[in-house]
Amino acid sequence: QVQLVESGGGSVQAGGSLRLSCVASGRTFSTHAMGWFRQAPGKEREFVGRIRWSNGEKFYADSVRTRFTISRDKVKTAIYLQMNSLRPEDTAVYYCAAHQVGAQDYNVWGRGTQVTVSS
Repeated sequence: QVQLVESGGGSVQAGGSLRLSCVASGRTFSTHAMGWFRQAPGKEREFVGRIRWSNGEKFYADSVRTRFTISRDKVKTAIYLQMNSLRPEDTAVYYCAAHQVGAQDYNVWGRGTQVTVSS
């Protein structure tokens, strides 16, 4: 089984930047993709972006495409989310998730890290 631990959340003013990290441990060789999701208070969890583990292909939600960047470190089995030009509407708990080979969807989740953007 894979375990995920996020870090790097915090509070920032609008226009600022944060970098989130997610380190995976365990059976990471079976990972198909890793991604970031977020959930704001009173809202459903939404997809932010993902990176395919085999070839590094990336895909983003339209709302963050020009501002957020996902990267990975294959040696550390980690992914990162560089968030620039942050907006108050980016405030949410950000979750790292792994889609393991053979699973229908993202099946391993971290506990999340809070990002708060003030205006």
